[in-house]
Amino acid sequence: MRVALFATCFNDTMWPETPKATVRLLRRLGVEVEFPPEQTCCGQMFTNTGYADEAIPLARSFVDVFEGYDAVVSVSGSCTGSVREQYGDLAKRSGDTALVDGVAKVAPKTYELSEFIVDVLGVTDVGAYFPHRVTYHPTCHSLRMLKVGDRPLQLLREVRGIDLVDLPSATECCGFGGTFAMKNADVSVAMGSDKVRHIRETEAEVVVAGDNSCLAQIGGLLERQRAGVRTMHLAEILASTEQEAS
Repeated sequence: MRVALFATCFNDTMWPETPKATVRLLRRLGVEVEFPPEQTCCGQMFTNTGYADEAIPLARSFVDVFEGYDAVVSVSGSCTGSVREQYGDLAKRSGDTALVDGVAKVAPKTYELSEFIVDVLGVTDVGAYFPHRVTYHPTCHSLRMLKVGDRPLQLLREVRGIDLVDLPSATECCGFGGTFAMKNADVSVAMGSDKVRHIRETEAEVVVAGDNSCLAQIGGLLERQRAGVRTMHLAEILASTEQEAS
């Protein structure tokens, strides 16, 4: 199976350790993953703010870059949701039948990381070791748009050494929402503060999620409170090994 990594522009520019961890993890699971250097932003920022025409060239670029692969693995539930749920409408809007056909082929084989591991590889124990108290935040797009369900938790429960604790009101939004946080800063901070309060109630050392965008919001608020709670992407915990910890 020919597999491509879609790193997303957000991770490529701000959290490169996440796609690197994903490559280590997938290789450990026997997947030879490729990184097409021509990849760009998925265009979600344009789509979500009403600039659909500006997002169409980015959807076309995604199809051109990834159409030849058997599967595309993304480290962002949000960007995966953009490809699977928004690209179809963008393609129809463009009036380009080749783009409509291309999206129909590429979108169904674009997976968020936990979906790919559980559904495609059929694995829940990835051989990870992470001896820390951890709580999991399910991000809105992974939960509501992709409906990943408990796949991330299935993977985390098999991690050796982990003390996985439930997060109260876990399904509530962290308040980030991309441009929502900039346009509605006070509401965003209030929502994030509720999320952080619940995280601190768990006494976890680490809060984990499948989107670094949400973790940026949560991490910023935790840091302001000097809470001593780290944020980590799911890929980084799943890539951790006992050898690295010793």
